[in-house]
Amino acid sequence: MEDEEAVRKFVSKMLEARGYRVLMAVDGEEALSVIEQHPSEIDLVLTDVVLPKLSGPEVIARLRQSRPASKVLFMSGYTDRTVPLDREAGVAFIQKPFTPRQLGQKLREVLQSG
Repeated sequence: MEDEEAVRKFVSKMLEARGYRVLMAVDGEEALSVIEQHPSEIDLVLTDVVLPKLSGPEVIARLRQSRPASKVLFMSGYTDRTVPLDREAGVAFIQKPFTPRQLGQKLREVLQSG
């Protein structure tokens, strides 16, 4: 979930080039719709914290009701100290801007975490 088109396209291309299957959404409402329409498990949700309509944390709170095992990686231009996030298991943070290498490494860490 990312409302900035350039960032959304950059991240999507980078993830697909690394073999990940990507579902995209522009805002929180669209993300919930995409999640509901996707029948199989979603291993990880990468979302901006600040989004139009519903924030990333609001979407994740709803996601937890139907897909509690999905891991979460929040991203933001704000530091992790200024972004109020629930640091539950399976939730991580990466600060924008990031390089493809940094994002790939963080995704591996999150996916491999217990």
